[in-house]
Amino acid sequence: MSLTIAIDGPAGSGKSTAARRLARRLNYRYLDTGAMYRAVTYEVIRSDIDLNYEEEVAHLAEKMEMNFTPAEGDKKSRIIVEGRDITDKLRIPEVNDKVSRVARIKGVREVMVKKQRAMSANGGLIMDGRDIGSQVLPNADFKFYITATLEERARRRYKEIIKKKPDTDFEEIKKSVARRDKIDTERCYSPLIKPEDAVEIDTTDLSINEVVDKLYNIIKEGTS
Repeated sequence: MSLTIAIDGPAGSGKSTAARRLARRLNYRYLDTGAMYRAVTYEVIRSDIDLNYEEEVAHLAEKMEMNFTPAEGDKKSRIIVEGRDITDKLRIPEVNDKVSRVARIKGVREVMVKKQRAMSANGGLIMDGRDIGSQVLPNADFKFYITATLEERARRRYKEIIKKKPDTDFEEIKKSVARRDKIDTERCYSPLIKPEDAVEIDTTDLSINEVVDKLYNIIKEGTS
């Protein structure tokens, strides 16, 4: 079946990893909407656009030609903008610092929602983000809200970052995740919420394989 599956959740909850693996298991396409906002942010930085000029930022987002290469095996999907592979630029410090500001611009979110809905038109897609079930795909066949405690989510981010920056302070990472939560849940337009019809899965004490098994089993039971 060509289903549409929406997965939402806060930073560090494991939603993106789970979504990628679930897509591989179901032989579905996977769309990381967070990467789309990061791509816009990178292009804003590259174009030296002042974030206070929100209309200009939204115009850039609208005119951007953005494509994803399909994930294959353990290889992640790549994001191509105007013919350039910018995947490895999406998590540089400058993007990390500004992506929340870009993502809360109403015009940018409207453009991204339009693009994301177009990509989901034929089904067979798993999409993850922060407003998928509530805004982008309100009629998705399955909706999930994946979460974990702040402590656990910070610990996961810390493990990722410390590989590249050994002097990283855990408490600073925890504060950063908490700040991102506040921005995502309190923004005026399309905030992070748990849709009423979404199945909530707390991943605090679960391995990624256990999370994927839960998602897969719920979908199979719901379509049998």
